[in-house]
Amino acid sequence: MSYDPPRPAGRLLLTPEDKEAPARAGRLRLLGLGERPEPALDAFAHRLAEFTGAPYAMVNFPDERGQFYAGLYVPAIAPVVRSDGSSPRVGRTLPRDHGFCPHVVARRKALALEDVHDYPRFAGNPVVDEFGIRSYLGAPLIDGSGLVLGTVSVADVGPRPWGKPGLTAIKEHAAQLVVQLEGWDGRLPY
Repeated sequence: MSYDPPRPAGRLLLTPEDKEAPARAGRLRLLGLGERPEPALDAFAHRLAEFTGAPYAMVNFPDERGQFYAGLYVPAIAPVVRSDGSSPRVGRTLPRDHGFCPHVVARRKALALEDVHDYPRFAGNPVVDEFGIRSYLGAPLIDGSGLVLGTVSVADVGPRPWGKPGLTAIKEHAAQLVVQLEGWDGRLPY
């Protein structure tokens, strides 16, 4: 009888490979997206945060190098204060190994994490410690050709019971936005 020791837990934290990144980067360049903040996408993110009640909302266009939030909503007052009295600053970029959007892109499916601490694969993600993220809800932006352009997502610093209504809502918002992105002219009709 042989015994194979368990794999190290660190293997669970690997960011999935993104084989579509070069094609996505090219498609986003053609659309003029993914290289600068877009006020219309910031407004979309703000509406998404209001709709869900989450303090953070993003429209993320990841590429080979990292993640870029062309649409970003963060609260005026950070919901997390560190022990030294400072607050984390959420910016427009993150490395690929931070956050949960790379998993949504690779899976090509929505992802609801009601409490990331319940999922060993996600509990060790850097955004949990750096920004205090405890829950996440995201959906892929899949264009008419089947290419994942990016994600729409929200995150909170406390556990959230997203459930089926949350998954349905984030997928509907993603579907509405991707239609607008395919004919992108820098504006959204709402």
